[in-house]
Amino acid sequence: MKQILTAAAVAAACSAVRRRVESPDFTPCRWGGAEVRPMHNDGAAFGLPLPAKALPALSALALAAAASLGRSAPVAAGLVLGGGASNLWERLERGRVCDYLRFPGPLGRYVYNLADLAVFAGAAGLLLSGKRE
Repeated sequence: MKQILTAAAVAAACSAVRRRVESPDFTPCRWGGAEVRPMHNDGAAFGLPLPAKALPALSALALAAAASLGRSAPVAAGLVLGGGASNLWERLERGRVCDYLRFPGPLGRYVYNLADLAVFAGAAGLLLSGKRE
């Protein structure tokens, strides 16, 4: 149940933030050093050379794998599922993902969104839970 509730909350939050950032009255800004402005990504994460048509299927496989790991770390798996499902839905619906966070320093090479951060945090949680077992 924790996994499902976490995934639903993350997906809802991702959708709400995306709607706000893409609204006509949103003004790009800086927040704690990060630049916040809408940027659209029709490719794979980190510029990986994957065909655009393969991305939804690969995303669905990754979500299934994360769901299967949910017993040992349900909140971490829920973060991965909610963030991954949010990005997958957006890619299927629009053919691209709205990214809106660019961090200073070496991370500034890439752009992120809340879903990406949830996936990263959840993946870290899954890795750490595996090391405890």
